[in-house]
Amino acid sequence: MDKETTGLFDSWQRQINYLRISVTDHCNLNCIYCSVSEIPRLRHEDVLSYEEIERIVRVAAEMGINKVRLTGGEPLMRPHFCRLVKMIAGIDSIDDIALTSNGILLGRYAEELKEAGLKRVNISLDTLKREKFRQITGLDKLEEVLASIEAAHKAGLEPVKINMVVLRDINDDEVVDFARKSIDEGWHVRYIEFMPISTPNGAVTAMVSTREIMERIGELGSLEPYAGPEGNGPARYYKLPQAKGTVGFITPITEHFCHSCNRLRMTSDGQLRPCLLAEEEVNIKEALRNGASNDELKSLIQQAVNLKREQHNLTGKLAPETDGRPMCQIGG
Repeated sequence: MDKETTGLFDSWQRQINYLRISVTDHCNLNCIYCSVSEIPRLRHEDVLSYEEIERIVRVAAEMGINKVRLTGGEPLMRPHFCRLVKMIAGIDSIDDIALTSNGILLGRYAEELKEAGLKRVNISLDTLKREKFRQITGLDKLEEVLASIEAAHKAGLEPVKINMVVLRDINDDEVVDFARKSIDEGWHVRYIEFMPISTPNGAVTAMVSTREIMERIGELGSLEPYAGPEGNGPARYYKLPQAKGTVGFITPITEHFCHSCNRLRMTSDGQLRPCLLAEEEVNIKEALRNGASNDELKSLIQQAVNLKREQHNLTGKLAPETDGRPMCQIGG
């Protein structure tokens, strides 16, 4: 298939050029809105090898995929992770490789990741307060995350974006503090509406809307629309007066962005998933391990893309069609 003349399109004529890959379901934190310690880990043989991931990316690239994001779990929990980055970077038509990390291990690998071909990094950070960090994640690791942010800048993994999942009565009192970081320290902060997917024990029950967050941030000045730093995601960006950085908003609940969706997901156990918020999956691992040809793999990729819905129906409550698969396997 000639990607320059045809590309990869879904049934709604959205061009799909972005593959998000969960490389592991393991994580070294235990956040209250995920609680991965309560979820049985996948067996080693159930997880795709680096060679299998590289082959799928190479085949997908021939169909029009040119952007890859590596997620988890925590991707850096996977041994020799930089080798995978280098393998994907060796595919000529892949022009952007990004990483989402919790930042615990990033500091020690930032330079090596840059050398391997990683372009950018998003770091998950939900609080600037040490005790609250321990409350949300289960560990006292805030200093490691802050050090990793600096290491990512030093390594040139730009733009470094900070992802904050806003949780009512837990960390929503800090949205202004994060916005102030965009003014004083040039942070690119992204506020994410909480999605009630497989939330254990009802640990988080109330979403804070983007509109409410913007109203609170307004005390720092007028938010001016901004084209935004480089990236492939759905965030809408703004700048505050005299800000060196930006604030962005990801609104999967109150203002879904399905009309512009350009992504396909691959889970850590080798399932192609057309949407984070729907249960349909295509088993590409089974075909791969049964000796499928590249054309057969392309057919499965197109099948997964054809399954993409016009939009999801998650509106703040657990959608009836979600299957309870943990976010650490899907790759949020």
